[in-house]
Amino acid sequence: MRVIVSGGGTGGHINPAIAIAKYIKEKEPDSEILYVGTQHGLEKKLVPAQNIEIEYIDVYGFKRSLSPMNIVYGIKAIRAVSEGKKIIEKFRPDIVIGTGGYVCGPLLYAALKMGVPTIIHEQNVFPGLTVKLLADKVSAVATSFDTTKNYLKKRKKIVLTGNPVRADLLKVTRYEARIKFDLDEKPTVLIMGGSLGAKSINDALTEIIIKNLAEGYNIIASTGERNYDAVMEKIKESGTEIPKNITVMPYIYNTDFAFAASDLIVCRTGAVTVSELAASGKPSIVVPSPNVAHNHQEYNAKYLSDRGAAVLIHDSELTGVKLDAEIKTLINDKKLLDEMSSKAKTAAIFDATDKIYTAAKKLIK
Repeated sequence: MRVIVSGGGTGGHINPAIAIAKYIKEKEPDSEILYVGTQHGLEKKLVPAQNIEIEYIDVYGFKRSLSPMNIVYGIKAIRAVSEGKKIIEKFRPDIVIGTGGYVCGPLLYAALKMGVPTIIHEQNVFPGLTVKLLADKVSAVATSFDTTKNYLKKRKKIVLTGNPVRADLLKVTRYEARIKFDLDEKPTVLIMGGSLGAKSINDALTEIIIKNLAEGYNIIASTGERNYDAVMEKIKESGTEIPKNITVMPYIYNTDFAFAASDLIVCRTGAVTVSELAASGKPSIVVPSPNVAHNHQEYNAKYLSDRGAAVLIHDSELTGVKLDAEIKTLINDKKLLDEMSSKAKTAAIFDATDKIYTAAKKLIK
């Protein structure tokens, strides 16, 4: 089985593509996998680290505002289709699998013109531009949430697969995790704003610390590496010392342990995060980012909150006082937390990579 996978720019598109590639290689060790990305995306670092062969095309995402650069990017996108054709001619794939983002668009279009079977995988509830443009043309559309079909026309092509979730996320026990973070038996809240951090969440965290609001619970928090110094400086300027029940880090590398240690999670609602909340059955307070294409994090957040698995706070409404109040309401009601956990699990799909692999096999003649 010869497979090209493509998706890039951000981890939300890259990590599912890597997971799919690794699963295919696990199922069929003799398979040949090629990743196609760009030189300026995170895939340039992440993909080689997984020992996956990678080639590059020159393409950029369009700016959401009116910009002369969109003309340049449009020309590059047309050229990228030709670059994609050359890669396909050379590699001769049985199928091309795209995981969204601007990178996979030209490659999938080239594959379509050459008669190669294609799958595009959408991670979010609300489909992105690349998926909307190609959904009617590709061989199959793999969706991560059952409600995504409501935003697409040709539903016969849709296969509900879920988002690939890291296997290690579910292997760590609560006991192991709490020892690692040196936690007592108080409820623990994980607060994170994604790899880049989130200003509103960091501001709320800072307010909780400065006003000494976190009574009766522990906090494990990541600020994002680029925001860490500013957060710590603001706390220092206030004359406040971070109490022992609060741990603040630039970035949490062992998220499997952080998830296992926590009773409640405060976070943004990127697609993979939402899928991980569901798979781990973690109650959450979700704060969707307003600075994303098509407001897709709002749709992701409502997928959980509408099911009673999460409390939704809009970014503009978030304060430390409000967040602390919501946290205390939830951690002081174990029955409610248990119900939220059960409802989160009903949204989980655990075998996403296998479903995508199976869909691919059906398309290969």
